[in-house]
Amino acid sequence: MTLPDLGRHALEVAPDLLGARLISDAGGIRTEVRLREVEAYGGPEDPASHAAGGPTPRCETMFARPGTLYVYLSYGVHWLANVVTGAEGEGQAVLLRGGLPVEGVEAMEARRGRSGHLTDGPGKLGAAMAIGPQHNGLDLLDPNSEIRLEPGPLPASYRTTKRIGITRAVDYPWRFLASPAAMRTDSDSK
Repeated sequence: MTLPDLGRHALEVAPDLLGARLISDAGGIRTEVRLREVEAYGGPEDPASHAAGGPTPRCETMFARPGTLYVYLSYGVHWLANVVTGAEGEGQAVLLRGGLPVEGVEAMEARRGRSGHLTDGPGKLGAAMAIGPQHNGLDLLDPNSEIRLEPGPLPASYRTTKRIGITRAVDYPWRFLASPAAMRTDSDSK
C-alpha cells in the first residue's frame, strides 16, 4: 500500500485518503486513527475554501507543497487538520473530518475527557490526537514528523455527500465517508 499522489486536485485526493493512517506522537504519546471521513476544498475557485481570497496569514499554509499539514482554529475552540493537495501555490486541501481509533485510545479518552465518539468530527479528531497550531506546516510524509500520514487499506466502499458546516458552495458533493463496516479488513477479525 502507498499513499495517493497528493499533488492532484483535492477532489481526486480526498476519497483516496479514506483508510489512510493518521499518526500522532504529540506529547510523546502515540495515537493513530484510520481516516473514514474527509472533505475536499478546491482552492481559490472554491467559495467555501479558506484560499478563496488568495493567500492570507491564516491560510498561507494551504499554498505550501502537497503533503503539508494545514492546521487552523475553528470557532475559536477546535484545531482542525487538513492535508495540502494540488501543486504548490494552488491553495487546495482536504479536511480530515474523522477516523476510527486504532492505537492510543486511553490517551484519546484522557484528552477528550470522555469515552466513545472520540474522533467522529474534525474538532474531536484534532483534540484526541493533540493536534494544535504548533503542528501547522509539518510535512505529513516525513516518517519522523510528530504528525504524519501512512498508507492504510482502502475501505470496501464509501459514499459522497454535500460538505457540512459551511455557508458557501454548500451543494458541492465533496464530502467522502466510509462506514465503520466498510473499514474492516481481514486482519481486524484475527
